[in-house]
Formats: sequence, structure tokens, C-alpha cells
Amino acid sequence: MSNNGHRIELPASIAVRELAQRINKSPIDVIKKLMSNGVMVTINQTVDFDTAAVIAAEYGYEAVPEHVEETPVEESGELPFWRKVIAGEPPAALKPRPPVVTILGHVDHGKTTLLDAIRHANVAAQEAGGITQHIGAYQVEHQGRLITFLDTPGHAAFTAMRARGAQGADLVILVVAADDGVMPQTKEAIAHARAARVPIIVALNKIDKPNANPDRVKNQLAEQGLVPDEWGGNTLIIPVSAKQRLGIQDLLDAILLVAENSDIRANPNGRTIGTVIEARLDKNRGPVATLLVQNGTLKVGDVVLVGTAYGKIRAMFDFRGKPLRKAEPSTPVEVIGLSDVPAAGEPFEVVQSEREARQEVQRRLEARKQQAEARKKVSLEDLFARYQAGETKELRLILKADVQGSLEPIVSELQKLGSGEIKIEILYAETGNITENDIMLASASKAIVVGFNVQADAAARRLAESEGVSIRTYDIIYRLTEDIEKALKGLLEPEQREKVIGRAQVLAVFSASKFGKVAGCRVTEGEIRRNARLRLYRNGNVLYDGEVASLRHQKEDVREIRQGYECGIGLRDFNDFQPGDVLECYVIEK
Repeated sequence: MSNNGHRIELPASIAVRELAQRINKSPIDVIKKLMSNGVMVTINQTVDFDTAAVIAAEYGYEAVPEHVEETPVEESGELPFWRKVIAGEPPAALKPRPPVVTILGHVDHGKTTLLDAIRHANVAAQEAGGITQHIGAYQVEHQGRLITFLDTPGHAAFTAMRARGAQGADLVILVVAADDGVMPQTKEAIAHARAARVPIIVALNKIDKPNANPDRVKNQLAEQGLVPDEWGGNTLIIPVSAKQRLGIQDLLDAILLVAENSDIRANPNGRTIGTVIEARLDKNRGPVATLLVQNGTLKVGDVVLVGTAYGKIRAMFDFRGKPLRKAEPSTPVEVIGLSDVPAAGEPFEVVQSEREARQEVQRRLEARKQQAEARKKVSLEDLFARYQAGETKELRLILKADVQGSLEPIVSELQKLGSGEIKIEILYAETGNITENDIMLASASKAIVVGFNVQADAAARRLAESEGVSIRTYDIIYRLTEDIEKALKGLLEPEQREKVIGRAQVLAVFSASKFGKVAGCRVTEGEIRRNARLRLYRNGNVLYDGEVASLRHQKEDVREIRQGYECGIGLRDFNDFQPGDVLECYVIEK
């Protein structure tokens, strides 16, 4: 389907992931297109408007600068699944529900400490190094009304989870430190909120610090399109101190104010759907999933289908661990009873029976299997076939090492190896463990990820498995280079050479009922083989080049005839022999 004539608004800079969402393409396709235009980026990096406009144009979209005040609502294809379900419910059946709020922002700007101040519970102390490692969901009561909070990680390694957090929210609290200002992940968080089309409230944190500079931060936010309401804009900026618990009530008031101006409703009696916030395998209870109900009412005994996991809910608990019998929209619950651990961010729905769930899971597994078969895994072992088929002429690598001192000699050795017919292209060489970004880049460019004294984290391994990317890790440099060298020797496309093994001269022509015309010949040089190929020359011109149909000596079928002997030769689809013709027998050697 052509997108010609479609206009799309793009900001001054945009993350590759969000650009892909806006033009309805996969991030991998967009990364490939950027690479073909000479721009090397990962899924979470940003590109400027001009670059994004070129990519959009290649997919048939006309890009125009974005007006930040306006929210494009006509592109309903970008709506999350749950919003589409609620939009399809009868308007009369919709009832107000608690707003779902997600807290985004740069690492160490105080997101978890702020949530801790809001709900009077010490979450940050339980986190490794004070960094939130997973999504959690909590509810608080303010002025007699409930508010649901999703605590999403702020560290760069968890960008994908942060994006999922924004997709499940009605509004976003963007935490910005008054002493630090707008940072790269702050900009990413703004991009995620805009992609999810939800309003943003800025919590200007750490105002108690002596080096806090609120006016400078407000200027930076205005440059990002978040103009403070006191400057005539439409963004509420609330000064807070999470540690001293200043401004918390103002922030909660602002959430309820924005919620009142938004259409935050659902049908508690409608189709029961929602999103997986997090999931884990408990050694005592089996798969445990935290679900956010977004429409309908989830009850104990319901059959839930999520991805390729399903099951009847045996028990349900609220965020405090208190048992529940039912959960209405905007309620986060922990459930037990699923057959497997679902992926965070997956939508779930309630189905009529376990039989129906099993059938749907089978259909989804079959679809995944077909996708996996269609996707060819790139590995050192199978690249040989691709080189033979002429599909590729270079070995692309993404190299990760523990320290710079290891990286440089490895790069140097690999460049020496790639000086022959097969080129080695090192797309990316950096220190540190293998991450999801490395896998995304490898998948987009059909590369192999090679690690020296490093590990691939669990998320990267899962992504590598689903994207068909080969990861090879080594702890000895010469083994790494030896493997690549062996692969290159196997990868070299075999040279095809023609070798003439014999010649014969046609002495007479006979008729044979089975083969039509047969040439009576004498072998003048070398030998004639039945499984080889023959060329027929007449007056120096080639009249035939093809396979031997029959080779006979004294009425007996033979495999070969040597020099000095006479034989009868039949050619496939050729009968126009004449005495004096010369037959040349040859084979193809690799």
C-alpha cells in the first residue's frame, strides 16, 4: 500500500525507535535505511530532522517540522492496543478510572526517591546501586481519589522498558534535577511520552540544593517544546524536593488537575484487557506476573491469554500483597496461574476457556515458527553457503572487548586477515559487555557479534535468539583470530576452472532408434567421459555445448573411452553431426 501524499510531523531530533513507530516500519528496517545513507546509529540514538525527513521520504511520507503544542490524533494506527479497545466500547458504558502515571527521566535525577516520597515506602534502598532494575506498579490515595504509579527504570540499558512504561500511562511525570538540567535520557523520555501521546507534568526535583538553577532548566525544557504554564505555555512545572518531601502535595494536585481535563475512562463491564508490567519465575509459586488492568474487570478464575502463555488465575494480590477477588480498570495486580513467564509490555486479555487459549497459543507458535524459518541466522558456520550463492562478499563484525588495550590489537589482527578477497568490515568496536543495541545493529547489518573477555546480558541473548544473530565469545585472542581466519578460508568462493580432458573426431554418422543420430568417433587425445560436458566444433565454430546423452563401445554402454579407441557418442537435444566435426570433452573444477 502506498503512503504517497501522507504528511508526518517530526521534531527537531527524534529517536530511531520513535521514527520507526511514526512511519509504521520496524526499527531494523529504519536502521538499515540509515546505514545505506551513511548514518551509523543504534535503536536508541537520535537523528536530526533533516536525516529523519530523508528516511521518511524514502517510505513515501512528507515530513514537516512538528508543532509541539498540537498532538496528532488522526494516526490511529499508532494507538496502543488497550486504547483501541476502550475507544471501541459504548460511550455510555465508560466510567472514570484512576489515572495511570509513569515517572520518567534521566538516571540519578531522583525518580525512585520521588515515588518513595509519594507512597512513604523505601524502594530505592532495595535497588542495586540505587538504580531501578524493573518496572513496579503502586497505588496511592489523594483527596479521596486513587492514582496508579508505574515506576520505570531510567538507566540507558532499560530504554525499551521505559518505552513500554510510557505506552501504558495516561500521563507522564518527567523528573528533571534542578542542579543538572535536561540530559540525553530526559530528551528520550520526552520522545517516549510524545510517542504515547500523553500529557507531561515536569517535577523539578532537588530544588533544595544550593546549586539548583530552576530558570536555566525551564529554558532548556522550553527548547524541547515543554513551555512552562507561567510563561504562557501548557506544561505544569512543579518544584519538588523528593528527599525533603517538599512540593509532593502540589504534584499530586497537578496530576488530578490534568486527569480531570483528560478523558480517563474505561468500561468495567467490558472486554477485560491490560498490559504485563513485569513477570518472573518464583521457585515456590511458578510464573508470577504483575498485570495492569486497563479495561473490564479481572477476577480470580478468569482464563488469561498473554503472548504464548495462558492459564486460569488461581490467586490475585494487590501491590501490598493483600489477596483480591477482582480488579477494576487502572488496578495493578500480581497473579499466579499462568503456564509460562510472559514478556513485560505484552498485552493480555481474558478468553472464554483454556481450550480457546490453547488453540490461539498454537496459532501464535506456528506463526513464530514460520517467521523464524524465514529469518536466516548469520553465523560463521553458515556464511560459506551465502558466499557460494554470491549473496555477500564481506564478513561484518561487531566487536566488544573488556578494555581498550585488548580492543586495539584485535582490530589490527582482524584488519590484516581481511586484506584478501573477503573483506572484514568492523561495524562497531567498543569496550563493555554485549548489549541489546549491539544485537540490533548486528541484525540490521547481518553481522556477527564477537566478544573478548566480555559477556552478553540476558536481554541481549534473548534478542539475539529472536533476531537470528550469532554471538561468539572468547578469552584468548589467538583463538578469536584463528576462528575468523578459518571462517574466511571456508568463505572464499571456490574458483571455477574449465579443464579439457579429451578430444574426438567424428568419422561417420549413424541412426539409432533410441537417440536419433549418433556420431561414430575416434578419441584422438585424452579421454571422453559420460558424466562430463562436450563441445562440438565445425570449421572452428561451436555448434553445441552440453551434456553427453550416451557413450558406447562395441554396443556396450561405458563410462569412459581412452585415446586410440572408437566409440559412439549421442548428445542431448542435438542430431546434426557431420564427418570431420571435432568433439572436445571438459569438466568444471572448483
